[in-house]
Amino acid sequence: MATATATAPPTSSTTVLPQMKKENEKVDYFNLPCPIPYEEIHREAFMSLKPELFEGMRFDFTKGLNQRFSLSHSVFMGPMEIPSQSSETIKIPTAHYEFGANFIDPKLMLFGRIMTDGRLNARVKCDLTDNLSFKGNAQLTNEPHMSHGMAYFDYKGKDYRSQFQLGNGALLGANYIQSVTPNLSFGGEVFWAGQHRKSGIGYAARYNTDKMVATGQVASTGLVALSYVQKISEKVSLASDLMYNYMSKEATASFGYDYILRQCRLRGKIDSNGCASAFLEERLNMGLNFILSAELDHRKKDYKFGFGLTVGE
Repeated sequence: MATATATAPPTSSTTVLPQMKKENEKVDYFNLPCPIPYEEIHREAFMSLKPELFEGMRFDFTKGLNQRFSLSHSVFMGPMEIPSQSSETIKIPTAHYEFGANFIDPKLMLFGRIMTDGRLNARVKCDLTDNLSFKGNAQLTNEPHMSHGMAYFDYKGKDYRSQFQLGNGALLGANYIQSVTPNLSFGGEVFWAGQHRKSGIGYAARYNTDKMVATGQVASTGLVALSYVQKISEKVSLASDLMYNYMSKEATASFGYDYILRQCRLRGKIDSNGCASAFLEERLNMGLNFILSAELDHRKKDYKFGFGLTVGE
């Protein structure tokens, strides 16, 4: 009996542990994570595929006066595209200066920008309670009927988020997103543009893990948007998206990358229209960044290059 016991296979340690592990991984639907805001469901894809491209020269300087208040100065010199009936792109040289003031507090953030052409941009974010926050932005200009403003009220629940929007022109909107599993969330939105007598409804879904993010969005306006981001490593990620309008039957697909090195970050993409772009941010020193931007549109024969410096944090 002793020999039989000694030669028996150790089945208990190899088969019971995986079953116990699966039982421990049961989903607790009463403690689901809070999803990201509805308007940011494509956030990872946008960061890789839609960097802030520019053409010409840009210089940004930010000076902190204290822990909460800072001033910024921005100078831009480069061409500006003007509408044309021909297929060729017409550009005229422009230059402008922008002055900004920022106030950042744990519960209140204020941002203001004024440009030499008279445009004034303002943004505010205020945490009214631990779950309710207010956001607003406005642009004032000398051109008639071009000034606009928007107000947002965001509510963050335990496993959901909701938002109500109010803008000039009798614009009303609302959206809601709910976590249904630890990785999957569904949402929807409605809006009404009273000035144009138009309304719409949309739906969205998002699935994310530690290695990937997949999103889908459809709206009654004709928009169908799909995106996918795969995290190759801690420094490298690949992204792709598909934009389709079933009203105009137009579609655009793009593929891009996001490579983060120790001193720089490189992002680029190429789309189905034959347009390729790249954006490089190089950290030269503490508070000093060098920027390179390039966009090549082979179909329109439009080539854009830009460089800039960013001083201050």
